[in-house]
Amino acid sequence: MRVLLAEDDARLAGVLAQGLTEAGWEVEAVDDGRAAYARALADNPPDVLLLDWMLPGMDGLTACRRLREMGVTTPVLVLTARGEVRDRVHGLDAGADDYLPKPFDLDELLARLRALHRRSSYDAPEVVTVGDLVVDGGARRVSRGGTDIELSAREFDILWLLASRVGTVVSRFAILDEVWGGDTDLRSNVIDVHLGAIRAKVDKPFGTSSIVTVRGAGYRLEPS
Repeated sequence: MRVLLAEDDARLAGVLAQGLTEAGWEVEAVDDGRAAYARALADNPPDVLLLDWMLPGMDGLTACRRLREMGVTTPVLVLTARGEVRDRVHGLDAGADDYLPKPFDLDELLARLRALHRRSSYDAPEVVTVGDLVVDGGARRVSRGGTDIELSAREFDILWLLASRVGTVVSRFAILDEVWGGDTDLRSNVIDVHLGAIRAKVDKPFGTSSIVTVRGAGYRLEPS
């Protein structure tokens, strides 16, 4: 998952970037509202926008409001020192999806970001086709060469994560964060067990090896 972090407090930005990275997010940081606005409109936009309210150049709420006017639907979480109810209402009315007052706990921030990303995924189901493998995120169905494949809920979530980032290495951190919400031990073999089951259903019966392990980095669904 990719997050654009817009925060002009260098110390806080560093702490957040480190925490998000350790949780498996791919972080791009900017310290100016105009830069955040431009990045959100660019090709290959981030999955979630994390905007501080009081940014130089263009404040976070103005950036959010203008993005919504441009038709951008990327989830937005606003960070601010303002905690009054009227401030939260103002932020949500500007088009933000969530609002978190400072100071906040990093675990709560991560949970809110995961929820925003899940919500946006459910709102816009996709079908990913990789060769003869078809993964339907909306119907939660998988088929290969026209043959339906039955997966458990966890197995589907892992395959969908790999399919939605086909050709890209997905780290163990990212899988734990996205599929288990971080609620398991990175040192356990739970991911390996599930991936073994997925390969046994999706690859082995069809004589393929589309899901590969990248030692020390994670896993990748090959594009062909």
